[in-house]
Amino acid sequence: MKQSHIRNFAIVAHIDHGKSTLSDRLIEFTGGLESREMKAQVLDSMDIERERGITIKAQTVRLNYTAKNGETYQLNLMDTPGHVDFTYEVSRSLAACEGALILVDATQGVQAQTLANAYLALDNNLEMLPVLNKIDLPSSDVTAAKEQISDVIGLDAKDALAVSGKTGQGVPELLEEIVTKLPPPNGDANAATRALLVDSWYDSYLGVVILVRVVDGNLKRGQKIKFVATGAEYFVDKIGYFTPKMVNTDELNTGEVGFIITGMKTIHDCKVGDTITDARSTVDRLAGFKPSVPVVFSSFFPVEADDYPNLRDGAEKLALNDASFVFTTEKSSALGFGLRCGFLGLLHMEIISERLSREFNLSLINTIPSVLYKLHLRSGEVIDLENPADMPDPTLISFIEEPWVRATIMMPDNYMGGIMALCSERRGIQENISYVGNRVVLVYQLPLAEIVFDFYDRVKSLSSGYASFDYSVFGYQESDLVKVSILVNEENVEPLSFLCHRSFSEKRGRQIVEKLKDLIPRHQFKIPIQAAIGGKIIARETIAAFRKDVTAKCYGGDISRKRKLLEKQKEGKKRLRTFGNVEIPQTAFINALKV
Repeated sequence: MKQSHIRNFAIVAHIDHGKSTLSDRLIEFTGGLESREMKAQVLDSMDIERERGITIKAQTVRLNYTAKNGETYQLNLMDTPGHVDFTYEVSRSLAACEGALILVDATQGVQAQTLANAYLALDNNLEMLPVLNKIDLPSSDVTAAKEQISDVIGLDAKDALAVSGKTGQGVPELLEEIVTKLPPPNGDANAATRALLVDSWYDSYLGVVILVRVVDGNLKRGQKIKFVATGAEYFVDKIGYFTPKMVNTDELNTGEVGFIITGMKTIHDCKVGDTITDARSTVDRLAGFKPSVPVVFSSFFPVEADDYPNLRDGAEKLALNDASFVFTTEKSSALGFGLRCGFLGLLHMEIISERLSREFNLSLINTIPSVLYKLHLRSGEVIDLENPADMPDPTLISFIEEPWVRATIMMPDNYMGGIMALCSERRGIQENISYVGNRVVLVYQLPLAEIVFDFYDRVKSLSSGYASFDYSVFGYQESDLVKVSILVNEENVEPLSFLCHRSFSEKRGRQIVEKLKDLIPRHQFKIPIQAAIGGKIIARETIAAFRKDVTAKCYGGDISRKRKLLEKQKEGKKRLRTFGNVEIPQTAFINALKV
């Protein structure tokens, strides 16, 4: 296919604005699949994606479209995720494209992630085509949505196409617009081979499958290729593209997107963003992508200690599939061997945990999510702290810095009061407020630790689901942070310790000790459960002891006889508490960590 007849484009939008549904209609209209093979959200291949109705992995598909001028065009479409936690997937897809469809739900208008993704497309110098979706719904307002695109994003939207991903209305016109308005690739077909490694995943039959975008030259079956970053060399066993079914071919030419299989079995040779070239050539590396920075950390421990090798193997395969997921080995006195993992957000963590459980048949315990803190020691050294259990002696610390984010919240103006109160409660600093019609755009600076737990859910419930939320980390600021330790029978339980702002420490400590009181079974002796900052106890609950009525045999007689028996019992309980161990069941850990 000539480069002038190729169009590489991505569909970007806020979560639930109909990207995958529109992709279905594009596949249907171009005959990528027959109607009997079609199903809703055909590109969402994972069970979790279909259950939750969200896209997690960016998927690529090649469509052949015969335009009104009689020419046949090759359309390489990338359907991308919409949730803020999967922005890295979006940025990788955009690096392989020349154009982007900015999809806006005509019933909801421009939302926070639409804006963030539009800026991502702008950073990649892509041609942007605004498209309005869901015009079949009675509540859709095309005129207002066009005005919002112009006012909020700054794109000229007066000629924006209105389509319905559900009914297919406007899709033929959209295909024509893609061909006429989006630019073709401009690689050098005669230069040495240069291909961008966009994505990769592990297939138990084929080994590592690598998704590539050919920038210059071409890739052929049987060719010996080299991965520039790692220096690894392989022969191309299979080469092809997705329609979305796998179709094998003999070569991929300049500007095309497809897959190669080299029989690679180890993930260490395959770095996302690497440049692939001919083994005999020396070429300049492509820009690739800036590495993702994990912002939320949590530890995964297998419930059965014997499952640790399976957990590590599963994590390695998922890290190949998801370059933004990072992990290292960790050992806990209470939970044994596990992995300390870094994620782009709480939904990302939830999805990885779910995939490990399902795809590798593991039962896991997750510790309380925390963020990356910077500790400035009195010696002048600065260390990164991602696990509160590793915190040095507080006397050695000069001050602690925590990550802050710039959050954009868009909502109808009648919900503004509740959202502003929530941001203030979470130590937020208002940066900007602007109005677009009856919608408000709030920009707040917030500590990342305050939004990783339930902030998104609270925003949704306070705004009846109408508000949208997006954030980006912008730097570190000094804060009054303390480590809260949980003591059970005066012994520190390290996996339950956490860092938080001093003003919230008492409330959070009380939540955990109250929960543990219900979770730890009663023993023969009294068990104190305490939350402490250093030597200061800030919350306490006591689990009552099992108690036998030793005075039951005394009827009548002097009170001193009863008192003597009770004192004897009290001495025994005291001795028992000194030597007795508190058995904390695994279920107590699992449920306490869900706070």
